[in-house]
Amino acid sequence: MRSKLEKFGLLGAGVFVGILVSINISAWADRTSVSQLPIDELRVFAEVFAKVKSDYVEPVEDKKLINEALSGMLQGLDPHSTFMDADAYKELQAGTQGEFGGLGIEVAMEDGLVKVVTPIEDSPAYKAGLKSGDLIMKLDDAQVRGMTLNDAVKRMRGVPDTKITLTVIRKGEDKPLTFTLTRAIIKSQSVKNKWIEQGYGYVRITQFQERTGEDLARALKNLRAENKGPLKGLVLDLRNNPGGLLDAAVGVSAAFLPKDDLVVYTEGRVADSKMRLNATPLDYARRGKSDYLKDLPEEFKSVPIVVLINAGSASASEIVAGALQDHKRATIMGIQSFGKGSVQTILPMNNGSAIKLTTARYFTPNGRSIQAKGIVPDVTVDDGSDPSLSLHEADLKRHLSNPTDGKNATDSKSVDEAKSRAAAEKLKEEKHAETRGPIEPATQDDFQFVQAMNLLKGLPVQKAPEPAKVSATKP
Repeated sequence: MRSKLEKFGLLGAGVFVGILVSINISAWADRTSVSQLPIDELRVFAEVFAKVKSDYVEPVEDKKLINEALSGMLQGLDPHSTFMDADAYKELQAGTQGEFGGLGIEVAMEDGLVKVVTPIEDSPAYKAGLKSGDLIMKLDDAQVRGMTLNDAVKRMRGVPDTKITLTVIRKGEDKPLTFTLTRAIIKSQSVKNKWIEQGYGYVRITQFQERTGEDLARALKNLRAENKGPLKGLVLDLRNNPGGLLDAAVGVSAAFLPKDDLVVYTEGRVADSKMRLNATPLDYARRGKSDYLKDLPEEFKSVPIVVLINAGSASASEIVAGALQDHKRATIMGIQSFGKGSVQTILPMNNGSAIKLTTARYFTPNGRSIQAKGIVPDVTVDDGSDPSLSLHEADLKRHLSNPTDGKNATDSKSVDEAKSRAAAEKLKEEKHAETRGPIEPATQDDFQFVQAMNLLKGLPVQKAPEPAKVSATKP
């Protein structure tokens, strides 16, 4: 039996174009056996298969029919379970190394169209201005409606430096928008650090990949060296981070938590899906790696931290934010996160294909499920955009329910969530400035970052930018 670390599942928030989600392969181990196969239903399947083979207007290969049936089976479960053919699986494996081809967007299927979940930072999609919630209706001249998600993903992949035109429906726009993107080999740097000023540092994590924990440790040491003394505060930016590897999230949390503190636990139907993961090398240093946090200065266990999140912060990002919040180790700032609280496990098949199957839900140390709810910030700070355009897990069809719905209705977190929703409704009534394009994180134009620095320095925190002023026109 392999160790628990070798059974970690994928925690990305959907399917990445160009393969944006990192993976961790689980063995197809002996599991609870099915006592009886649904013979009648399988007989109908065989009859339909035979009828399509004999009567369809054009010949269809057996492989195509089977793959399409498998895709439909997984796609009908929830937004994150999917079937991958051999080529898609190989590209997914390549994505764990932080280098992959594509456009740089995480997508899901919605009403027959491809919905943008998150454009990844520095990617062609991000630079072109695609936004969370955009619905892709055409890929070049091909209509998306009628395609499977895998078909659409394959069309968006391609040879680097070739172009593709996306026709997009965006809420609030009167007509479709077109974006011409150039495909690229995306070398994703998952951890970026910046020395802000004497005593204050900034770290941004864009994805959780195989080397994210090691890269974070290196970034923190660099900040310590640049500061030439103890840090007074740190901003940890998890905005628009769609997730990735579970053990990487545990490692990031462990950098700031006391040893052996609980980071996350998971619950599912099979024994392998029930885990308790702590801030210990056994749970974050995978596959025999050495403890990359052992030389980290002790001050990072106590330095004041503000964690920035938004609607694009999902899955592994929410694990980190939830762990630091429950242990009162950091102040969470921003807007409510995406709300993906399920674990996907990659299960290889004998023919080189694989399935990504939802196998468990995860819970924060205090037993909170963020599924379809998200992490509620300790300090809500709006970024000035229209909140009605934000996309959350609860907006996706067939999303898993939250197992704690209807329980602890008077819990303080439930009250906080109600307040957050009320604030969002109020913000919808205000005028919001149109986003002029990607804002460079950790600059004076980054409103949420500026407020995070204010909090660390003990200065007043502004909840939202000034509403856009509507200029009056003379009659």
